[in-house]
Amino acid sequence: MHIAVLAGDGIGQEIMVEALRVLDALGLPDLRLDHADVGGVAYKNHGHPLPPETLELVMAADAVLFGAVGDPECDDLERHLRPEQAVLGLRKEMQTFANLRPAKAFAGLENLSALKPDIAGAINLLIFRELTGDIYFGEKGQRTTDAGLREGYDIMAYDEEEISRIAHIAFNAAQGRRKKLCSVDKANVLQTSVLWRAVVNEVAADYPDVELSHMYVDNAAMQLVRNPGQFDVMLTGNIFGDILSDQASMCVGSIGLLASASLGTGTRGLYEPIHGSAPDIAGQGIANPSAMILSAAMMLRHSFDMEEKASQIERAVADVLQQGILGHDLGGRASTCEIGDAVVARLAS
Repeated sequence: MHIAVLAGDGIGQEIMVEALRVLDALGLPDLRLDHADVGGVAYKNHGHPLPPETLELVMAADAVLFGAVGDPECDDLERHLRPEQAVLGLRKEMQTFANLRPAKAFAGLENLSALKPDIAGAINLLIFRELTGDIYFGEKGQRTTDAGLREGYDIMAYDEEEISRIAHIAFNAAQGRRKKLCSVDKANVLQTSVLWRAVVNEVAADYPDVELSHMYVDNAAMQLVRNPGQFDVMLTGNIFGDILSDQASMCVGSIGLLASASLGTGTRGLYEPIHGSAPDIAGQGIANPSAMILSAAMMLRHSFDMEEKASQIERAVADVLQQGILGHDLGGRASTCEIGDAVVARLAS
């Protein structure tokens, strides 16, 4: 089990420590951890947010455990040197086109959601976000119009293969859940979404046991706060998935609770919490490590086929939260280390 550990910037360093403590508590055989710089710390140490030595380690590893990137001291750098570009570079080089973001209500935290407790308690969905296409990877730039005005542009584009491959993964996942899949697009105004919807319909023919529905993204955003329990698997493109998954995190109670997995065609994946580097609280020992720990659980499940171990971690985190051991993001006073201690102790029991 060769894992590339990229803690990154800000709170990434602190929460990674707790995730590795949890992995150590499981007594996993043949566990090899190799650490490398990424993001702002990599730029400062190596002159680039994704140095060749980091990328070489990543491509040789079985999985990547990733903290967070983002450093205010790097805000004025050219775009290709910004810390966030490391994430895009990793996704491209690893060909991890499918981003899985589960959002599930934790017992005892219903009152912490922005929604009414009875509505929040019904949340149990899995968002599949296409990760290597769309507006984030399309042609972009600035130009001057014929009228002499500055104009920025970002091109949204998908081809049918990009849509089909993530649709198959999402339908497969739906077969193992409640057999419901909602594809989210904006086909009433976007030609990209017209193709998206057509290809999803074609793929659906291979999964007759899965109930398929389509929803415009603006309606999906509304439905996530009106009746999130209606969703099982949600499939959508890069920019829509980015926005909707962050919205789902606040429906659950905190962005500090949501893990993610970025996968391609093989078993190697990139596992990270969906929150950022939170430089405003970095170094204070108050960051919630739950999402980082749950990302490690997803890594065991998807890259190493260790369902039992992954479930043990998830139950331990859920139990700790139900016991009221809460981080500052959830209105509690538990430190990063104290939350890690509690999860480790729960695993030991």
